Amino acid sequence: MVSDLPPRLLRAFLAVAEELHFTRAAARLFTAQQALSRDIRRLERELGAELFVRSTRQVRLTPEGSRLLPYARAVLTAYEELGAAFADAARPLLVDVNTDGLISGRVLARSRERAPECELMARYGSGLTGAVAEMAAGRIDVAFGRFAGLEARARAGLEAQPVRYEPMAVLLPADHPLAGRAAVELDALTGETVYAGAGNPATPEWTDLAARLFAGRGIAVAPPAPVALGAEEFRRVMEKSRCPVLAGVDFPAMPGCVRRPLVGPVPLSPVSMVWRRGLRHPGLDALRAAAAELAAAHGWLERAEGSWLPEADARHMAGEPAAGQPPGLTGTAAQG
Repeated sequence: MVSDLPPRLLRAFLAVAEELHFTRAAARLFTAQQALSRDIRRLERELGAELFVRSTRQVRLTPEGSRLLPYARAVLTAYEELGAAFADAARPLLVDVNTDGLISGRVLARSRERAPECELMARYGSGLTGAVAEMAAGRIDVAFGRFAGLEARARAGLEAQPVRYEPMAVLLPADHPLAGRAAVELDALTGETVYAGAGNPATPEWTDLAARLFAGRGIAVAPPAPVALGAEEFRRVMEKSRCPVLAGVDFPAMPGCVRRPLVGPVPLSPVSMVWRRGLRHPGLDALRAAAAELAAAHGWLERAEGSWLPEADARHMAGEPAAGQPPGLTGTAAQG
């Protein structure tokens, strides 16, 4: 029924109608071009009308698309007015950046510049699964992490925006045999036991990513251990255990350790910004715009040829719906 059209479909239509370019419209909506194209096709099916004429060089409205345009604008304006009438813009938006020095902190800093009138409060948790539980309790509004690693029930109540394919790294004791290398080949870790947060209830999505990466490579995930909080405690535990630690390339420097990027292939940690479904706040708008701006400026969403990423994560980062069942311990290599 036309009366039941989701506003998202009309927003997709309006963006393409005003940009007359699918790539620019997708960037404007902070979504993947494939997802935008699917929404346009669905809207055309719902209305029983072709809305755009597409060619390799241009996009233009059909007569039916031109007829829809003023109605779409009127409906979306009404939705915006309704949202503004009930928005709680004065309250702080609580943003879990996990750890100082990560890209989540850079997104938060840029969003504060974009929206100085909003109060964006940083929180420092550990892991997206833990942050989602805090969201359900109303103690956090936005977090960053591996969205596809969450349980399907959790994903159903959330929205997410891909932010970065972050290359992965390994933290090593400064005198480890591999510490002198500029980069560490995955095969060089064969026989090693690598810590990846096993047993931490806040980070199972990270441990799962490590298990997928290490499968078939002779690399073991270290057994559960208490979480080391603070740089000095991290140094003490590293010195005692001598256990390499899986991390992202932006993980902050730790005393007594070196951080080395992983290669052969380059494994990726897919980072998304995640919030409760239906959340409306000008601070969230600023965060989404800041994430899109930084991703475009630094190529954060450009996947390197030959890089490794699990299939479920690749689908999410490309804007495709998540599969209903958990994928197996496999990954895909980018083809360029």
